[in-house]
Amino acid sequence: MGIVIRALVIFVFLWIVLRALGKRELSQLTAFDFVVLVVMGDLIQQGVTLEDMSVTGAMLAVTTMALLTAALAAIAVRWPRAGKVLEGAPVVVVQRGCVVEGALRNERLDLADLYEAARTEGISDLRDVEWCVLEADGHLSFLRRDGDSS
Repeated sequence: MGIVIRALVIFVFLWIVLRALGKRELSQLTAFDFVVLVVMGDLIQQGVTLEDMSVTGAMLAVTTMALLTAALAAIAVRWPRAGKVLEGAPVVVVQRGCVVEGALRNERLDLADLYEAARTEGISDLRDVEWCVLEADGHLSFLRRDGDSS
């Protein structure tokens, strides 16, 4: 019965913390956000099962991580240059139909992944692409050349 009560307390606590941090759809989570959530899950599990003998310890750990996440987001909004460091910046990977090989290498993006993303957008030939940008959140945005349909 103790684990159920501890789990209920942690659930309510997490619900309040996540509501306070704001909504973010799963598709918008960055890799860092995902890792933070996984680590929080581990910390919570330890508090709920008493491996560290403290629900308070788990709550303090989650609160610390939540405050740090909120602080980093506030810094990124307040100082755009810091935001580029904290969240990343968009990178052009196709320019006027030509693949920017150096950008692919720097971003560790496979050419096959680029072609797959283009096909997903209905683009069969990268020469039809004016720009392709690897966005800070990891998705690829394609802008077709003028005169192309879609």
